[in-house]
Amino acid sequence: MSNTRGGRVVVITGASSGIGRATAYAFAENGDNVVLAARRADRLEELARECELLGVQALAVPTDTTDEAQVQSLADRALQRFGRIDVWFNNAGVGIFGRFEDLPSDAWRRVIETNLFGYVHGARAVMPVFRRQGHGVLIQNASIVGRTAKPDSTAYATSKFAVRGFSEALRQEVLDQPGIQICTILPSVIDTPFFQHAANYSHHRVRAAPPVYTPEKVAHTVLRLVDRPRAETIIGGFGQFASLVKRIAPSPVATRLIGRVLNAGFLARESSPETSGALFAPAADEARVRGGWRHGLNNGGVPMAAFGVLAAVLVLRRLTR
Repeated sequence: MSNTRGGRVVVITGASSGIGRATAYAFAENGDNVVLAARRADRLEELARECELLGVQALAVPTDTTDEAQVQSLADRALQRFGRIDVWFNNAGVGIFGRFEDLPSDAWRRVIETNLFGYVHGARAVMPVFRRQGHGVLIQNASIVGRTAKPDSTAYATSKFAVRGFSEALRQEVLDQPGIQICTILPSVIDTPFFQHAANYSHHRVRAAPPVYTPEKVAHTVLRLVDRPRAETIIGGFGQFASLVKRIAPSPVATRLIGRVLNAGFLARESSPETSGALFAPAADEARVRGGWRHGLNNGGVPMAAFGVLAAVLVLRRLTR
C-alpha cells in the first residue's frame, strides 16, 4: 500500500480531538477515506465535513469504545460504506492523575476499560476483517509511559504497559499472514487537550511536562507506518532519551530519576479541585487538535540538562558494576 496514491480506508478512534483529529487530517490530505469514531457526534460531523473538503469520503460514527457492541458496529458501518478496512488506528484514550490510594476505584477501572479494553474491542472487530482480506495495519497508541511508567497515574501506566503486551502477542499471532501488521506507537508528551480533559485527584493543577511535541508529528508517523510498518516507534526525542535511561541506568536510579522528574513535570504547585474529567462523559469544551502547551521550554526539544543527566547515569552505571 503506497501513500502516494491514497484511497485507503482508515478507521480512527478518538478522532474528535488531539492526535486522532490531526491523524484524520493527515490521511485525508493524503487522499485516504476516513471513518471517524469518538463520543461527540457534533465534533465528528464537523471533522467529516472538513475531511470531505479535502476531496475524500468521510464517515462519522459516534462510538464509545468501552462498549464492544458499538465498536463492532463501527467496523460494520465502515464495511457497509467502503467494503474493506485497510488501517485501524486504536487511539481513543483517557488520562488520570493522583496517588494510587486517592484514585476512586470506578475511575481506575474506567481508564482500563477505555485505554485497554477499548483497544481490545477494536482489534476484535477488525482482525477478522484483516484475516479475510489477507492484509491490514493495526496501529495502537501506547504512549512512552508504556515503557517508562510514571507516578501519580497508575491506571494510565498500567493500561499502556498492557497495550504493548497485547500488541506483541497479536504480532506473534499474525506471523502466518505477513500482509497483516501490528504497530505500536509510543508518543512523548504531545500538545493536545489531553491534560485539560484528564481526571485529576492529585489536588494539584495538571500540566504538560516539557518538552512538548506537536500532534502533527504523531499523525505523520502513523501515516508512514502504514507503508513502512515497525513493531514499536517512539515519537519525540525526550521519549527516546527516557527510554535510554530506563534501559542503561541501574534500576533504582532509573526509577528514582524518572519518578522525580515526571512528578515535578506534570503536577504544578497550584492547587486544583478533584474532577473526573472526560472519563465518563466527553469534555464539553471547544478544544480540537492543540492543547496550547507549546511555549517556553515546551518547544519539543530535549533540554540540555537531559544530557547532563545521561552522563551522570553512565557514570553511576560504571560505578555500580
